[in-house]
Amino acid sequence: MEGMTKIVKTVARLVIGFILLYGASIVIYGHITPGGGFAGGVFISIAYVLIMLAFSKKVAMRKLSNFAASLSDNLGAFSFFIIGLLGSIFSGYFLYNFINHGTPFRLVSAGTIPLSNIAIGVKVGASLYAILVALSIYGRVLTEKEEE
Repeated sequence: MEGMTKIVKTVARLVIGFILLYGASIVIYGHITPGGGFAGGVFISIAYVLIMLAFSKKVAMRKLSNFAASLSDNLGAFSFFIIGLLGSIFSGYFLYNFINHGTPFRLVSAGTIPLSNIAIGVKVGASLYAILVALSIYGRVLTEKEEE
């Protein structure tokens, strides 16, 4: 039996969805409340780390593979770059907020900032997950070498 005890797995099943929702909420409402793309991305990666710790690395890799994490990381960075490039195309300044700002304190009230937060959230979440996967692989190789 891989992973932790049944109690840890049960609690993890209950909590993972809430962690993902909270991370997504921080990313989406980051321009109105404290937080944003980086903080929300950290929460999103924590959910996948909890899957890895509670169940096993194999289960986490089935949920989000190395390829999917790398693709999400690159798409997040590329999206952020495109948003910045569109700002320079429409106004002459990189990352210029060229979309109508809307009504203050509403979800659609900050132009390109929510889009940038989403791109950064995807990038940070995928990057931190990929870093943990890489560290877990390195730790296993180091442990096997020490045993010899």
